[in-house]
Amino acid sequence: MIIPWQQIAPDTLDNLIKEFVLREGTDYGEQEVSLDDKVRHVRQQLETGEAVIVFSELHETVDIKQRRSL
Repeated sequence: MIIPWQQIAPDTLDNLIKEFVLREGTDYGEQEVSLDDKVRHVRQQLETGEAVIVFSELHETVDIKQRRSL
């Protein structure tokens, strides 16, 4: 089930994005990218609809996924 990011409390959304970024260990190539920049990038993807927040009822988990992968 897709959860609209606008319906999540701002602090909760920030924590969800930070947890996702730290867990994913996204590779940005040779350049160093700060945690704040990574969080900002994921937030932009949510705002543009490239990424969505998904709740799994079966596993009772929340994750961020690229929309094209669904």
